[in-house]
Amino acid sequence: MKWRTTHMRIMAGDGSIFTGTLGEGRLDRALVDALPDLSRARIQALIADNALLIDGIVVNDASSARYKDRSFTLTIPAPRPDRAEAQNIDLNIVFEDDYLIIVDKPAGLVVHPAAGHADGTLVNALLHHCKGRLSGIGGVERPGIVHRIDRDTSGLLVVAKTDKAHEGLAKLFAAHDIERRYLAVVAGQPAPPAGIVRTQIGRHPTDRKKMAVLPEGKGKHAITHFRMIEQLKKTALIECRLETGRTHQVRVHMAHIGHALIGDSVYNNRQKAFKFGPNQSYFIRQALHAVSLGFIHPITGEKLAFESNLPDDIQELLMFLRP
Repeated sequence: MKWRTTHMRIMAGDGSIFTGTLGEGRLDRALVDALPDLSRARIQALIADNALLIDGIVVNDASSARYKDRSFTLTIPAPRPDRAEAQNIDLNIVFEDDYLIIVDKPAGLVVHPAAGHADGTLVNALLHHCKGRLSGIGGVERPGIVHRIDRDTSGLLVVAKTDKAHEGLAKLFAAHDIERRYLAVVAGQPAPPAGIVRTQIGRHPTDRKKMAVLPEGKGKHAITHFRMIEQLKKTALIECRLETGRTHQVRVHMAHIGHALIGDSVYNNRQKAFKFGPNQSYFIRQALHAVSLGFIHPITGEKLAFESNLPDDIQELLMFLRP
């Protein structure tokens, strides 16, 4: 049986205090029903941090169901600032509401701060763009990075703005209920022109900066559907649809079947730098673009679908490669 919960919210500085009366059921599930913007994991963390009072006494047993008709007070502190610095970096925002944001990421932009990229990332840009509109994912003011695309891959990326949206998007990705399509320019022309690549992908056994196809029982299962869109000069434009989302999945799978991406300095050993155009300029990144993204909104239930145009550098590459 669910709690019969009534509650009132009181603003306390930048935080909130919720008060109400409880009925039967588990504490964590009841409070999730009462406070739909908070995930169950966040509620459990607050209870563990002594943020829940029942009749003025701290209770930190999230599974307890002994407090029928008792008064509760749940204190939610203001989100702690993320260590990443907010930076005013231009973003191409495709869609935004109170729960999530869709960004069309340019090539060259790192998604998350890491060694060698302490700032100037998508996260730094989102902290600036969403100032005052992030609910504090896990108690920290930050955007919720549910999936990533490589620095030198362009295209669509979804980011959560609340705990509940982050949890919902993570479930969609885990259940493979997100449609993601990529366009890539690859060496050679696949034969047959369409197929499915099923392998295990994990960290390369000798080069820890790379991923690799591994023997059965190692790494993580990865599935890529591909089909050739257009035959080009000794190359091809292909579409890849992902069932799974492993690190470098498209790049590893295409190299595995003998059709590494043009410009891929990591997985295309025979062609680390690709010259094209009348001035023989170098194509200096992997020719990979996240062209479409579709899913059911985890909060509103709305069906969302987005498309992204190929960036100028890939369009110029295709013009040069067409017979």
